[in-house]
Amino acid sequence: MKILLAEDTRDLNRAVSAILTHEGYDVDSAYDGEEALRFLSSGSYDAVVLDIMMPRLSGIEVLSSLRKMKDTTPVLLLTAKAEVDDRVAGLDAGADDYLTKPFAMKELLARIRSMTRRRTLYSAEELHFSDITLRSESLELAAENAVRLSMKEFELMRLLIANAEKPLDTAFLLGQIWGAEEDATEDTVYLYISYLKSKLKAVDAGAVINGIRGGSYTLTRK
Repeated sequence: MKILLAEDTRDLNRAVSAILTHEGYDVDSAYDGEEALRFLSSGSYDAVVLDIMMPRLSGIEVLSSLRKMKDTTPVLLLTAKAEVDDRVAGLDAGADDYLTKPFAMKELLARIRSMTRRRTLYSAEELHFSDITLRSESLELAAENAVRLSMKEFELMRLLIANAEKPLDTAFLLGQIWGAEEDATEDTVYLYISYLKSKLKAVDAGAVINGIRGGSYTLTRK
């Protein structure tokens, strides 16, 4: 399995690269955004790990360019900041997950395994409800038009479609989608539900998500 690691702190890049290689991954290392984009333009990867704060091009700019190329490779963003704005910017640009520095290598490895495993499991599946289609291969939500979802958004929408017209409480969603991730809270669920509401509106869907913060959420027809 081939991974691109883009991290400008050379000691950290070398350390993470060595551990990923030890775990059996084939790793290409980039030390700035332009170098990362060159790798992505000329090669194919199973996953990408991008630091947000890099010289020449930021991780967000690299990610935006990747998605403009219609490349759906799973991307994990690394950030030294814990503010919600960083997460929102990354997810809006098409990130599948994020991890705040400093991080434990076990967690980074678990996030990479999770992203690549889910991509494989969902690769041949399409789900439908009302006039919306959830395309697993491209991670797209489609109705009148289509938008790409992050992996977490996809998993959440998949769960809502599978349980359409049924209320799903926040604790259930948190456990199913985020599992043991320590930084995930009720507010995390609310944030992702907000993303999905916006994207349903963007594709002019005939379905909406109803519910209240900290309570239950239900996918229903308009």
